[in-house]
Amino acid sequence: MRLSITHETQYRYSSPVVLSQQLLHLTPRVLPWQACHAHRINVEPVAGEFEELDDYYGNRTVHLLLATPHEALTVRTESEVSVEPRAQAALAAPRISWEAVRARLRALDAPPLVEPAEFLFESPHVERSRELADYAVKSFTARRGILEAATDLARRINKDFKFDRTATSVSTPLREVLKEHRGVCQDFAHLMIGCLRMLGLAARYVSGYILTAPPPGRPRLIGADASHAWCSVYCGEPSKGHAGWIDIDPTNNCIVDDAHVTLGWGRDFADVTPMRGVILGGGTQELAVRVTVTPGVEATIESK
Repeated sequence: MRLSITHETQYRYSSPVVLSQQLLHLTPRVLPWQACHAHRINVEPVAGEFEELDDYYGNRTVHLLLATPHEALTVRTESEVSVEPRAQAALAAPRISWEAVRARLRALDAPPLVEPAEFLFESPHVERSRELADYAVKSFTARRGILEAATDLARRINKDFKFDRTATSVSTPLREVLKEHRGVCQDFAHLMIGCLRMLGLAARYVSGYILTAPPPGRPRLIGADASHAWCSVYCGEPSKGHAGWIDIDPTNNCIVDDAHVTLGWGRDFADVTPMRGVILGGGTQELAVRVTVTPGVEATIESK
């Protein structure tokens, strides 16, 4: 699937901002199943400093510094990517029980699985709780295959929780999402991650996009027209023929395939916030975000 993406973030301030530092996670990752053919970032006003680096998890970040007074800030990214189908490969991988994966992650006499082990623990937006474990165990019955159990958990979240853009904010704790049974893709990803970690399984938060206008015959997915988020669960060692990391979207009750574009991953939202920063001045502020993801044919963007 060849996709064109535009993502525009605009801040308007009631008084001038004299200094602004921003960190962006808006560059699509280059992955075995995803190629980034072109990518461009435009900033208005022009940033005095513009630095690209890879973070701890290998996500491409951009650091901006604006040291001239401004009453508005616009960051617009344009990308051309192609994404290969991968859901069928995940389903075709040899079955392994979730208990076997957990035991391998816990094993002290085996070579450490450093990378998945980093995603076993509590993080700023995913607090441990008994309620998470209680919700998860209904899907993770004895000797059930880990992918089967994880997709069942995603199905239940999709069924039990209502998508509501007004119900939560970035700071809404997971316990409140559990109580109110409503939220957005970020909340549902955190919920699924919390459930998996409470069972001793490795799960990470993935930030990205989904198709805004799908091709004919494909359903429109929930969460389009904004950045999207989903969960990735570790399903066993690829070196032993198992599936490795499998991305699952509880908001849309599906294994992630070629309609999802990956920006980056981390422990939770805080690690891959699309745009965050600090400002000096500005007073009150208004934020507007617009995202469009459409099928594309040829790259028309010059990379920067």
